[in-house]
Amino acid sequence: MKTYQMNNGLTIPAIGFGTYLSKDGEEVYQAVLSALEAGYRHIDTAAYYGNEESIGRAIKDSGIPREELFITTKLWNDAHGYEEAKAALQYSLDRLQLDYLDLYLIHWPNPVQLRDRWQAANADSWRAMEEMVEAGLIRTIGVSNFLVHHMEELLKTAKIIPAVNQLRLAPGVYQTRIVDYCKDKGIVLEAWSPLGRGELFSHPTMLALAEKYGKTVAQIALAWSWSQGFLPLPKSVTPSRIRENLDFQDILLSEEDITAITAIEGVTGAYDPDNISF
Repeated sequence: MKTYQMNNGLTIPAIGFGTYLSKDGEEVYQAVLSALEAGYRHIDTAAYYGNEESIGRAIKDSGIPREELFITTKLWNDAHGYEEAKAALQYSLDRLQLDYLDLYLIHWPNPVQLRDRWQAANADSWRAMEEMVEAGLIRTIGVSNFLVHHMEELLKTAKIIPAVNQLRLAPGVYQTRIVDYCKDKGIVLEAWSPLGRGELFSHPTMLALAEKYGKTVAQIALAWSWSQGFLPLPKSVTPSRIRENLDFQDILLSEEDITAITAIEGVTGAYDPDNISF
């Protein structure tokens, strides 16, 4: 599996298995087992997803040595703060049945209940996360859905520069300013919903390119993600599609086709983290 090197010197598998909206219980358990069997070694979840316990069971039952896996979860909006973040991490570790995480992210920068003090809440959460790195409970820390002004505020007090920023990135969804900012600082860009919200599968540009390259629309979208240096996190609960979503690594998109994919219109865009209702 191809890897990216992070700014802390560690590596991360260049594709991850997304689990958002995968139901806790048998659905996500079987999906993660199928992903691990197919060759995924990077699993992405979050406290908010409500499926950490079943994912932890699948990881354990897979029999794959822990050191071969890269496991990510995230700090939810109701646990921002120094003590709160420490407690939330331990709760996630317990549900996942893990001794440590490979990556822990602040899920959103500006929760609605913290609109008047989000800067201090992020700084306190980050300080706790930095201490948990020192304690060996987390190997890497990062953020999710942070824009440039959120990053700049965090870096005023951070001792550790975030290694990852997980953003909504897909054909037709390219957040140029924050992408350029992260690339300049050596921050890995993970792409959540890299296959779009369903619109891509009927988009004429994507259908034409899928036919041209003899691949699926999903595989073209994932190849585009790699062409931009992004780390995609495709989600599926169907074993055949889980396997299919790994079969894009031989696609070499032309510059013309990359430009056409980037410029696609009619795709659901990214949320504004300063105006979300949660």
